[in-house]
Amino acid sequence: MYCYQCEQTGKGGCHTNVGVCGKDNKTAIFQDVLMFAVKGLAYYLNKMKGNSLIRLEHKIAIIEGLFTTVTNVNFDASRVKEVTRRISEMIDELRKNYSGMEDVPHIRKSEKFQFIDDDDLMLEFGETISIEKRKEEVGRAVAGVEELIIYGIKGLAAYADHAYILGYTDEKLLDEIIEVIDFMNYEHTIDELVPMALKVGELNYRVMELLDKANTNSYGHPVPTKVRITPIKGKAILVSGHDLKDLYELLKQTEGKGINIYTHGEMLPAHGYPELKKFKHLVGNYGGAWQDQQQEFDKFPGAILMTTNCIQKPRDSYKKRIFTSGLVAWEGVRHVKNYDFSELIEEALACEGFTEDGEEKYTMTGFAHNAVLGVADKVVEAVKNGEIKHFFLIGGCDGAKSGRNYYTEFATTAPKNTVILTLACGKYRFNKYEFGEVAGLPRLLDVGQCNDAYSAIKIAVALAEAFNTDVNSLPLSLILSWYEQKAVAILLTLLYLGIKNIKLGPSLPAFLEPEIVEFLVKTYNIAPITTVEQDMREILSA
Repeated sequence: MYCYQCEQTGKGGCHTNVGVCGKDNKTAIFQDVLMFAVKGLAYYLNKMKGNSLIRLEHKIAIIEGLFTTVTNVNFDASRVKEVTRRISEMIDELRKNYSGMEDVPHIRKSEKFQFIDDDDLMLEFGETISIEKRKEEVGRAVAGVEELIIYGIKGLAAYADHAYILGYTDEKLLDEIIEVIDFMNYEHTIDELVPMALKVGELNYRVMELLDKANTNSYGHPVPTKVRITPIKGKAILVSGHDLKDLYELLKQTEGKGINIYTHGEMLPAHGYPELKKFKHLVGNYGGAWQDQQQEFDKFPGAILMTTNCIQKPRDSYKKRIFTSGLVAWEGVRHVKNYDFSELIEEALACEGFTEDGEEKYTMTGFAHNAVLGVADKVVEAVKNGEIKHFFLIGGCDGAKSGRNYYTEFATTAPKNTVILTLACGKYRFNKYEFGEVAGLPRLLDVGQCNDAYSAIKIAVALAEAFNTDVNSLPLSLILSWYEQKAVAILLTLLYLGIKNIKLGPSLPAFLEPEIVEFLVKTYNIAPITTVEQDMREILSA
């Protein structure tokens, strides 16, 4: 295998039988084949746009295929193979009805893809279409920008899938996503690829806007909420990942059964949604970010549900207690279909649960754009009178790689007259610390999941409008941590919006060659994090 799409990859990429995420060689290569099939389907969907044969099902298959290949989603080669088979059947269907093959050089040949049922032959084919082969074909720099686009598309596909699950989709938007994927079937220069990367940023902004609408129309606008982070005596289920509908359906099915529901990781912001918090057995949050789940799940005395990406290899100690749903899969782990949580509930009732209450401790969440903009006049006045000197957005993905204590130190040493916005699981580095208030407002505002980056952007834009300026002129600094493809999509959105001076860490993406890094530094003044002292001094003295 060869993979370099996440932050924890080794120098130059994971070129081993098992990647740092736990993905084995077979699954990795099968995912490469799946991506090739996705490009093949995109070819026909784009060329046959408007044809009566094209159905929403085809477009959603693109989204699900992309999401399946995101880091820490699917570790079951057989399930990846079945997704590929489904997409291949769609390609076959459309190919039979398409007569307009172009003479334009099409170096990928993805439109010719045919499913290979033999695992060994599929692995052989996968080696011929690997990233390394593309590096040889087009050069490292071009291949790196191609991957930047593909990873951004994978990230926004995750958000699009979340919205679709809640009944929200935009076919025009899906068509534009498909256009980008088909664009990747052809050879391009860096000068042609960079604008397409920014196009991905634009598309991701619209997808996140759609997802925000889906979440808030379904469950209400989040409100500031105090969330217990210590256990309560009784049977228990732990829900991790990002999928709010899974949580909602589980809450309905467990009502009155004497089972307490806890959130984990990126599910913490669920407590802020009115339609979710009305369930009294949604009692709190257990544990922290995804990379600590093996230790935390091991100690959790109940059943566990993993709803989206962020799964790690389950330990034997809890493998029989963990379930997956949606596109998440791990070989040997039970999978929930059609929101039927009966087996999960039975497992929870069979487990011991918590035998006593823990000491009462709390954290806050629910400071999405509707809540923050509801007090925007107070914020603006506090800036004007000097009570608030600066805003920091400190957030993004967390991970196990060293260097992430930087974000803890940055947040805890930020001056008392500053406000910290945070989102995604990176907040677990510091969200249990006491930050106090400034100008009568909490200094730490949890905006939500990584999916809620739209909220943070909307807050920044609203503040810029209030001060009759642009976002780059605000006393606002973005201190971001990245891990996987959704973070790449968000970064491209920020670049599309023209936002500059971003501090990015703990390390720069391995797929970005020096030429591209130089371009980003020159155009957007993106800089890798250094030390807290140096970065803080540079920001506050500007």
